[in-house]
Amino acid sequence: MSCITPVVFLIFRRPDLTARVFETIRQAQPAKLLIVADGARNEEETILCQQTRAVTEQIDWDCEVLRNYSDVNLGCRQRISSGITWAFEHVEEAIILEDDCLPHPSFFNYCENLLDHYRNDERIMAISGDNFQDGNQRTHYSYYFSKYNHCWGWATWRRAWNHWHFNSEKWIEFRETGLIKFICDDSYEEKYWTQIFNTLFLEGKPNTWDYPWTFACWSQSGLTALPNVNLVSNIGFGSGGTHTFGDSSLANMAVEDIGEITHPPFVMRHIEGDRYTFDYHYGGIASRLSDIKNNRLLPKFKQYLKKHLSIQ
Repeated sequence: MSCITPVVFLIFRRPDLTARVFETIRQAQPAKLLIVADGARNEEETILCQQTRAVTEQIDWDCEVLRNYSDVNLGCRQRISSGITWAFEHVEEAIILEDDCLPHPSFFNYCENLLDHYRNDERIMAISGDNFQDGNQRTHYSYYFSKYNHCWGWATWRRAWNHWHFNSEKWIEFRETGLIKFICDDSYEEKYWTQIFNTLFLEGKPNTWDYPWTFACWSQSGLTALPNVNLVSNIGFGSGGTHTFGDSSLANMAVEDIGEITHPPFVMRHIEGDRYTFDYHYGGIASRLSDIKNNRLLPKFKQYLKKHLSIQ
């Protein structure tokens, strides 16, 4: 069965990876495909960009194709954000894949199903194909809700993306009025994300679009649906990656079939799941251990482990 939902495919200079991801898109056969490409930074990249774009010319199914190619290099933040904004000038909702995010075939049905189910529910800002819970099953249903909008293969609506802005004044007001503490209920987490957003909005680093998207979702108390099995593998870690280089436990993760979609009866953030994400994937445990070494936190840390992580 072909995918009715439009697919946005974000590409740059990696033809081999692009070909692998494009093959999964070809199998899904979306009725509408919107391709966004950044321009080269040098002569060597010019050839790679041309080769990458050529991969997407092989359309052998009934499909409306729209292309948004830049002649110059815009960089990660501007190219991806402007590309997604362009896409939502043409469609109301979309499944979004980058050239290094390899989805399981069931990812497309999962996104399509949830896009329809939550189309008019403004509490839900995004649908992600990522699961970083290391085997911890958070619900008996197909997915759970999180404040973390992982975006290695995801979907959203125009109504949600309209909140994406790179606006330092908005962040400063959010910070100064103390609203971050209502999103981050742990002091380490609050400190971590305050530093991230300070560096992002006040210094412009890193040159990425996804942190502003996280802030956009948080500024609206938005939730993201995360699957209880991992549906997307990031195959782009390495020397060719812009932000994903070196070794990582999140690289080349196995994917599974999500099966028949069962919707949870409650729309509530899974606090334990989010706490696990921060502790094990954003450095929460490492920060606490650092304080333990300085003899500042041992009693509280033991209590934390016992209460939240069930570690004896």
